[in-house]
Amino acid sequence: MNLKPVAIAFLFLMWLIPGKPLFGQDRVLDAKLHHVRSGDQPEWASFPALPEAKYLEIRFTAQVNKSAYTLQLRQQDVKQAWRVLLNDSILGPLVTDEKDMRTYLPVPAGRLKTGENIMRVATASPFSDDIRVGEVVLDNRPVNQVLNEALVEVEVLDAKTKQPLPARITIVNAAGILQPVSTLQSDLLATRTGVVYTGNGKVSIHLPAGSYRLYAGRGFEYSVDSVNLNLKTGERKVIKLAIQAEVPTAGWISSDTHVHTFTHSGHGDATVAERAVTLAGEGIELPIITDHNKHIDISQEVKQLGLNKYFTPVMGSEVTTPVGHFNIFPVAPDAPMSNYWAKDWNALALTLGPPAASNAIILNHARDEHAGFRPFDPAHHLAPAGRTLTGWTFPANAMEVINSGALQTDNHQLLHDWFGMLNGGYQVTPVGSSDSHDVSRYIVGQGRTYIRSSATNPGQINVAEAVNNFTAGKVMVSLGLLTELLVENKYGPGELVPAAGEVQVTVRVLGPSWVRAKRVTLYANGRKIQKVNISNQTAAGVKWSGSWQLPLSKQDVFLVAVADGPAGSMPYWPLVKPYQPTGPHWEPLVMGASGAVWIDADKDNKRTSAKEYATQILLSAKDNPGKIIKKLAPYDEAVAISVASQLQVQGIHLTGNKFTKALQKAKPRTLAGFEQFRKAWQETQQAAAVQK
Repeated sequence: MNLKPVAIAFLFLMWLIPGKPLFGQDRVLDAKLHHVRSGDQPEWASFPALPEAKYLEIRFTAQVNKSAYTLQLRQQDVKQAWRVLLNDSILGPLVTDEKDMRTYLPVPAGRLKTGENIMRVATASPFSDDIRVGEVVLDNRPVNQVLNEALVEVEVLDAKTKQPLPARITIVNAAGILQPVSTLQSDLLATRTGVVYTGNGKVSIHLPAGSYRLYAGRGFEYSVDSVNLNLKTGERKVIKLAIQAEVPTAGWISSDTHVHTFTHSGHGDATVAERAVTLAGEGIELPIITDHNKHIDISQEVKQLGLNKYFTPVMGSEVTTPVGHFNIFPVAPDAPMSNYWAKDWNALALTLGPPAASNAIILNHARDEHAGFRPFDPAHHLAPAGRTLTGWTFPANAMEVINSGALQTDNHQLLHDWFGMLNGGYQVTPVGSSDSHDVSRYIVGQGRTYIRSSATNPGQINVAEAVNNFTAGKVMVSLGLLTELLVENKYGPGELVPAAGEVQVTVRVLGPSWVRAKRVTLYANGRKIQKVNISNQTAAGVKWSGSWQLPLSKQDVFLVAVADGPAGSMPYWPLVKPYQPTGPHWEPLVMGASGAVWIDADKDNKRTSAKEYATQILLSAKDNPGKIIKKLAPYDEAVAISVASQLQVQGIHLTGNKFTKALQKAKPRTLAGFEQFRKAWQETQQAAAVQK
């Protein structure tokens, strides 16, 4: 009798029965991945409308364990605090991280009981959180034994110099899932599930036997190298990975203006030493340390670790108030703490000091709510006109337009908010940052700002020069792409271009080989005036370049170039879903935006905003609707929006008979501006009614 088909059928049947052994040490308790949800509302459209349950429960039979075991499971999209319980005792938490990963939890001796056992994954959080969890395996060995079946000695080299380089190493299993690893304790390592940062380019990684892929990279500017591994029990492999700088950034330094540590902020998980290693591993040259309501200097720790040649840390602070969060830098060691209990921006400004060339003040995540307050909530901010409705003075000279730790559902929302502020007469620098408190959940420097600098040594950056260039707007903002903007082959972001009959505008889209760019858009005063689709998406360095000849109008304008593209699947550089989503749909994009280049079309040797033109029109027209509309004819939508906004402040109804009649003779761009204002004002009224 041929027993082979019978044996195969038996093994397949055993796989289907939860709690039955497969091979020796492993027992598959549940082979499926399950959708469970906390809260009553769906979080993401990528999940089914209805979950299987509010928690996962698995029942299985076992014998009492006389030694420590390991419980393995797979998790996805975990945002809230979920716990794993065995027989009503907590084994540990799921990793609070949205990425797809395996998680290993120790099962102490005696935790299993003879007979039926119950494993449960649940949360007490009332907030909506769609997660997937399952593929549960029980291993009758302790975690350290499971993780130490094989050894991989890794060295990451600069492909040009052949010297070891600080780097991020990402490890996924054969299914592409982040794999837990074990490394020896070292101040030059930062290890999390599927990720190891090395400050000297070297690390010994312990893994279970199996198939894996290892990636090595160093943030946005560098290439990614990878290798496939098939590891057997007891095997030791030595591998070298080589990466190189692919993005040309001469004349610019990379900065993350929003960097935290667990040591001093009290949340997240990155210690000061781990933060130093991650900064070196992501290639951030000018990190601003901004722990909440504290002045923290990490320069001595960085020097002790031998990482001071890779970056120049700057002491700042995230002034965390009931009316918004503001990053300030540089901060003197003996500077008094800002009044973080201020109840309004006017009171806060008294302690922040006036925005100045040497005093950077950044409004953080303006569309996110903290302590019940959202700085750019429509209820108290009219975004297209850059107008606050609270009566407070805007206290900053910069604002985040990309925060990779708090992305927006509308990826371009904060960029358009910034356009509105420029049209509203504020000189505001755009900022890219990470807001990272973590080693791996939110990647430090993923959102970043490039600042004009004469520095050639990242460990010896002239901080005063960098701050002055930052506040002057001589920056580019990056989330996986860079967008260079040059006017007349001479003038860049933060500069004023002398008037001419027309100007030549040149744009370059830059990025590494592993990022794709899909389109580039040129804006004038926030209005889209050019758009090009990019076909050569996999090029390293310069992905696209082009020029336009732009005729000048009567008014000054600011130009901004924005490029974006699909984020794709990048386990070595994943984007995290929006922190406070406004809807269940989100398309992950890589982005890059230039700073603003101003064109002095009216030849007065200064930047004149849309608001200033609107004020001049209203003063000269003396509230005569016909004259107002006639004087608006040469101007763009931004000026029309500001005119409508100022008329509303004066109590003049734009729907009255006189204005309705006058608008019949208006230019299309004037009508478009008035319509944009009408929609924004309606949104403001609706938001204010909800808050009441």
